[in-house]
Parts: sequence; structure tokens; C-alpha cells
Amino acid sequence: MDEGYASLPTSHLLGSVPAVAVAPDERKPGAPAEVGNAAATSRLQQFPPAPAANGGGYQPPGSPLGGDVETQTNWKGYFNVASYTPYFNVDTDVVVDRLISSVYPMEGFFRKIDVNPDMYGPLWITTTLIFMLAAFGNFATYLMQRKSDLNIWNFDVSYFSLAASVMYGYAIVVPAAFFFLFQYFGSRPSLIRFWCMWGYSLFIFVPASILLLIPVEFLRWVIIAGAGGASSWFIFLNLKECTEGADMMALIASASVLQFALALFIKVFFFA
Repeated sequence: MDEGYASLPTSHLLGSVPAVAVAPDERKPGAPAEVGNAAATSRLQQFPPAPAANGGGYQPPGSPLGGDVETQTNWKGYFNVASYTPYFNVDTDVVVDRLISSVYPMEGFFRKIDVNPDMYGPLWITTTLIFMLAAFGNFATYLMQRKSDLNIWNFDVSYFSLAASVMYGYAIVVPAAFFFLFQYFGSRPSLIRFWCMWGYSLFIFVPASILLLIPVEFLRWVIIAGAGGASSWFIFLNLKECTEGADMMALIASASVLQFALALFIKVFFFA
């Protein structure tokens, strides 16, 4: 028996080894994390929200410029506060950088928000502007009338309700309207990016409202014209960038004119 086994070729002995002796497949330690990160990244590229892997939650905003957007929607996510968390996941440095870019629109604001658009900045810009228009509008009227007759001046509380209605309505409705118009004419914009861009476009009216306290009517018109022109140019450049390659000049010009009309509204109704 020993001699028989000894005479067998070595290759035959190796071939008789059971398959179970082969070492199990080695898994890459980073694979599960990479898959998870890829899934999370894909969920951060969608708007409106679609069902996540766990069956709930939002899939925040649209894909990068020119990317495909999934059409799945989970309406239950609209009532989940945690679903809106990704839109507020920004730090102070990011918000400050975007505020500066909204004043200097040549820095490519739309490219900065392409990956991570936020609603934190637009929310607080709009809310701050509402309080400043209500307070400074009354104070500007006082400064203009104190030299003539203070008895005809009273603090107008309606300034606050008017500012809130107009500013919140403008920041929500106008971007949504242009979003659907751009889609109708063949473009593929992102609603969350439009909200983000229009919200930051209102920032320039915050310092302008302080300068409008100057009790000189001519300077007030110069200030509001400059602020309105800069804000309109900001909208024009970013809409042109996000619709690159598409003939949307009529819609882009309409959005710019509407932005300048908002500046005139601020002057006429709050700093007359």
C-alpha cells in the first residue's frame, strides 16, 4: 500500500484535495462602506424625494448639471422633518462664501451649489430681509417726515405683513414657476437649486435696506437701482450657466426683469 501511494504522481495527489480546502473569498474591508457611500451620494442627487433603502426619507436635490433625474416620489417624506436635514447641512464658511458670491456673481455661484445646494442661507436671508424692510421702512419714513410734521407719522405695523407676504411668496413661487417653465421648454433644471439661487439673490437687498435710510430721495433711487441691477445680473448669469446649450434667453431675460421689478417694489412700498 505505501509503495502504491508513493508511485502516484504528485499532480494526482494535489488534484484529489477536496474543494473545501480552498481558502474562502477574501472580502475587501472597504467594500461595504464604499457601497454605502455610493448609495448615500445617489440619494443626495435627487429631488423630489424618492424612497430610500430603508423605505423612507427624502432624496435631496437633482443631479449635477446635465445629469439624469429619477422620477420616483415618496409623498410621505414631505411630512418628515428629518427629510429636510440635508438641505441645512452647511457650515458658516460655506454660507459666507455663497453670500460673497451672490454679491460678486462672476465667481460662478451656480457651480458652487451644484453638489450641495442649501436652504439654510435662503431661509435666513429672506427672514432677515423681512424684518429689516419692516423696521427700516418705518424709520426711513420718519427721517423723511420729521422735518415737516411728526404728527402725520405713525409706525405702520402693516409693513411687516406686507414684507412677509411678498418676500416669502417671491422666494418660493417665482423659482418654482421658472422651474416648470424651463422644464416645459426642454431644459432639466433643479427646483432646489433654483430656490437656493433665488434665495441668495435677495442678500444684496439686506445692506441696501440699511443704505436706504439716507434721507435723500435721489440717493435712495441710485442705491435701489444699483442693488436691483446687481441682483438681476446675478440671476441672469446663473440661469444662463444652468441652461448652457439651450435657447432660453427669453425666460432668462424675464427672470432678470422680474428681479429688478422686486427692487422697485421695495423702494416704492417701503422707502417712499
